[in-house]
Amino acid sequence: MDYLDVLENESIHIIREAYHSFSKKAVLWSIGKDSTTLIWLLRKAFFGRIPFPVVHIDTGYKFKQIYEFRDRFAKEWGLDLHIIKNRKAVQSGVCPEKDRLECCTQLKTNALKKYIRDSQTEAVYLGIRRDEHGIRAKERVFSVRDEKFVWNYNEQPLELWGQYKSQINQEEHIRVHPILNWTELDIWKYIRREQIPISELYLSKDGKRYRSIGCEVCCTPVVSNAATVDMIIEEIKTTNISERSGRVQDKESNHMMQKLRALGYM
Repeated sequence: MDYLDVLENESIHIIREAYHSFSKKAVLWSIGKDSTTLIWLLRKAFFGRIPFPVVHIDTGYKFKQIYEFRDRFAKEWGLDLHIIKNRKAVQSGVCPEKDRLECCTQLKTNALKKYIRDSQTEAVYLGIRRDEHGIRAKERVFSVRDEKFVWNYNEQPLELWGQYKSQINQEEHIRVHPILNWTELDIWKYIRREQIPISELYLSKDGKRYRSIGCEVCCTPVVSNAATVDMIIEEIKTTNISERSGRVQDKESNHMMQKLRALGYM
């Protein structure tokens, strides 16, 4: 086995361990490269069909290419797609132009909180990686959120020899991170090997492309001529530009992502 096989096997083990440990599960799909890779791994783990809901949190500010990709592959892969929105917050005027922290909290975090409460979901799979952001480096593979959805990153159990926290108290839930140990370069090499579909936003057009995608109003492209996955891989090997350099909310405050994740953000 090469190292991609090792990563794949570890991720599938985590996926199946969580499936066995919790009764009600869901996976978040942002349509980005990481969460789409996770969807691919889940389909492998369950022989082609994911046996629980695939949740897309729709802020209403996503790129049109994201919506097109979501609808096409949700149908092609037979996903049980649940699209959730915080309509009350949108109607009250919450938007990124007024306050990005409040916008993320209301349109993403609180929308997710309501879904978890209403569906009584015990475990949520997410496609996050430790190398993507400093606060994510503090995560565990099985990460507990309390009854208020708060993540206490100062008090987390050790995860030794593949032993994960699978017991939770009432009203708590677990965030499961099967690709936590992967890097951005690992993701792209796996996408190339597996021929995983990706959004066209990642590919260079007119000398620019997106390294990280989310809400259109909060993302800016980077200068790049990488128009193929092979070219992206070669670019990542030499670039000094941060992966999330195009995410506006990451630039506004050194502690903004930590605040968001402590409140229940992805």
